[in-house]
Amino acid sequence: MLQISLPDEAATAHLARQIAQVLRAGDTLLLDGPIGAGKTAFARALIRTMLNRAEDIPSPTFTLVQTYDTPQGEVWHCDLYRLTHPDEVMELGLDQALTDAICLIEWPDRLGQDIPQSALHLHFEARETDHTIALEMTPAWQTRLKEIHVGS
Repeated sequence: MLQISLPDEAATAHLARQIAQVLRAGDTLLLDGPIGAGKTAFARALIRTMLNRAEDIPSPTFTLVQTYDTPQGEVWHCDLYRLTHPDEVMELGLDQALTDAICLIEWPDRLGQDIPQSALHLHFEARETDHTIALEMTPAWQTRLKEIHVGS
């Protein structure tokens, strides 16, 4: 697991821009951590990078899912916080999106047993002086992220 210290929101956005460079259809990022740890800030920066323009990126807390058409493919930004059972996730159509789109999933624990094994898991933590992200990666993600020097 790679742990990265992020002293401010600009550092979070920089990391999101780097990761956005390697994303493609079928990729899933699991954004895990408490409220206020930086999950949505990371997702917004990543989506803006993929759109290649400044755009208002609302939190999907109430809508559950926001979708964006980008040159790399459709992006699904999901906030599963309000869901109470994994069956509700599939009612959103997320099972198909996990195959065809790039999925950013906040509160991935709500997926239950349906967590994609190939996902890049980002554990966000808010500390007194900074935020951190710990990246839990499969070997394939390690190779892809090494190419863009995430964490160096």
